[in-house]
Amino acid sequence: MRTIITWSVIALITPFASADEPTADEIESKFLANIRQVTNSGLPQAGEGYFSPDGTQIVFQAYPIGYPFYQIYTQPLDEGEPRLVSTGRGRTTCSYFSVDGKQILFASSHSNPHVDQEELNARELAAQGGRRRYQWDFDEYMDIYVCNFDGTGMTQLTDAPGYDAEGSYSSDGKQIVFTSARSGDLEIWVMNADGSEPRQLTDAKGYDGGPFFSPDNTWIIFRSDREKEHMLQLYAISADGKTEVQLTNNLDQVNWAPYFHPSGKYIIWGGADYSKGPRDANFDLFTMDIDYDDSSFTGGKVTRITTDKGADILPVFSPDGKQLMWTSTRSENGKSQLFLADWLRHE
Repeated sequence: MRTIITWSVIALITPFASADEPTADEIESKFLANIRQVTNSGLPQAGEGYFSPDGTQIVFQAYPIGYPFYQIYTQPLDEGEPRLVSTGRGRTTCSYFSVDGKQILFASSHSNPHVDQEELNARELAAQGGRRRYQWDFDEYMDIYVCNFDGTGMTQLTDAPGYDAEGSYSSDGKQIVFTSARSGDLEIWVMNADGSEPRQLTDAKGYDGGPFFSPDNTWIIFRSDREKEHMLQLYAISADGKTEVQLTNNLDQVNWAPYFHPSGKYIIWGGADYSKGPRDANFDLFTMDIDYDDSSFTGGKVTRITTDKGADILPVFSPDGKQLMWTSTRSENGKSQLFLADWLRHE
């Protein structure tokens, strides 16, 4: 899931309602239409989904029935059934389609020699009262893999000691940006699509993660808790690593999982107010207008998108920018699932 966080989370901006202010439903309906749940086919929890390049498939992580760790699945967006593409062992996360849609990138710890014991420990924990509150572990055996769309032909792309995960492709498919602990700290790295020539971009104490290229591949957005542990803020760094810009700066707030709209005119992310602690927090989605060129990156107006009492996180846009998919606990049983909506802001 690309960092330590909990599923229960409050809004980045908590509005005080008045007769003249829009209601929660009015706020969402301004940006989202035809909201529907797209995962649930026998999978207890699902999340962190991404679109295929043609917008007809999704790839995501989910708990299989009877297994304690997330695995990676693909699914046709139009009422399809999920299909396992990871090995079915260990922790997995951070899947992404190749630019031709023929391969799946993801991170997995299935090579961990202690995986059997970790599975046993997780099962014992579940028997004592269920899974702990969601917390992502930076597994030192996590590496990045690529496989064919059907799960065959798996190839390992990273093998450095320590955590390697949170990978995604540049729009031309030539590079992968990812998070790695190989330097002794969790930093943003870039490598060629075949895993060769890794180079470090960030160099700040703390977690830097969840990176994505801008549509033109000149910038990378990410999140970092370098100022205060766990209190994630949003940043952008030029693809050559020479220029870095902080986009949010409020250490009472957690800002998680930024993602570019295909237009390049704004980003979207999940944010929560942690001023009263994580138990009282709830994530909602927000956008920020941005303006950038080869040498500068500027953040602008912030707009709240969702208002549901459930947590709304990990938002992504379809390749044409007309749909939004995100992970939410607004499902009937309060478990995380993927939701889809028509996106009403297209500029």
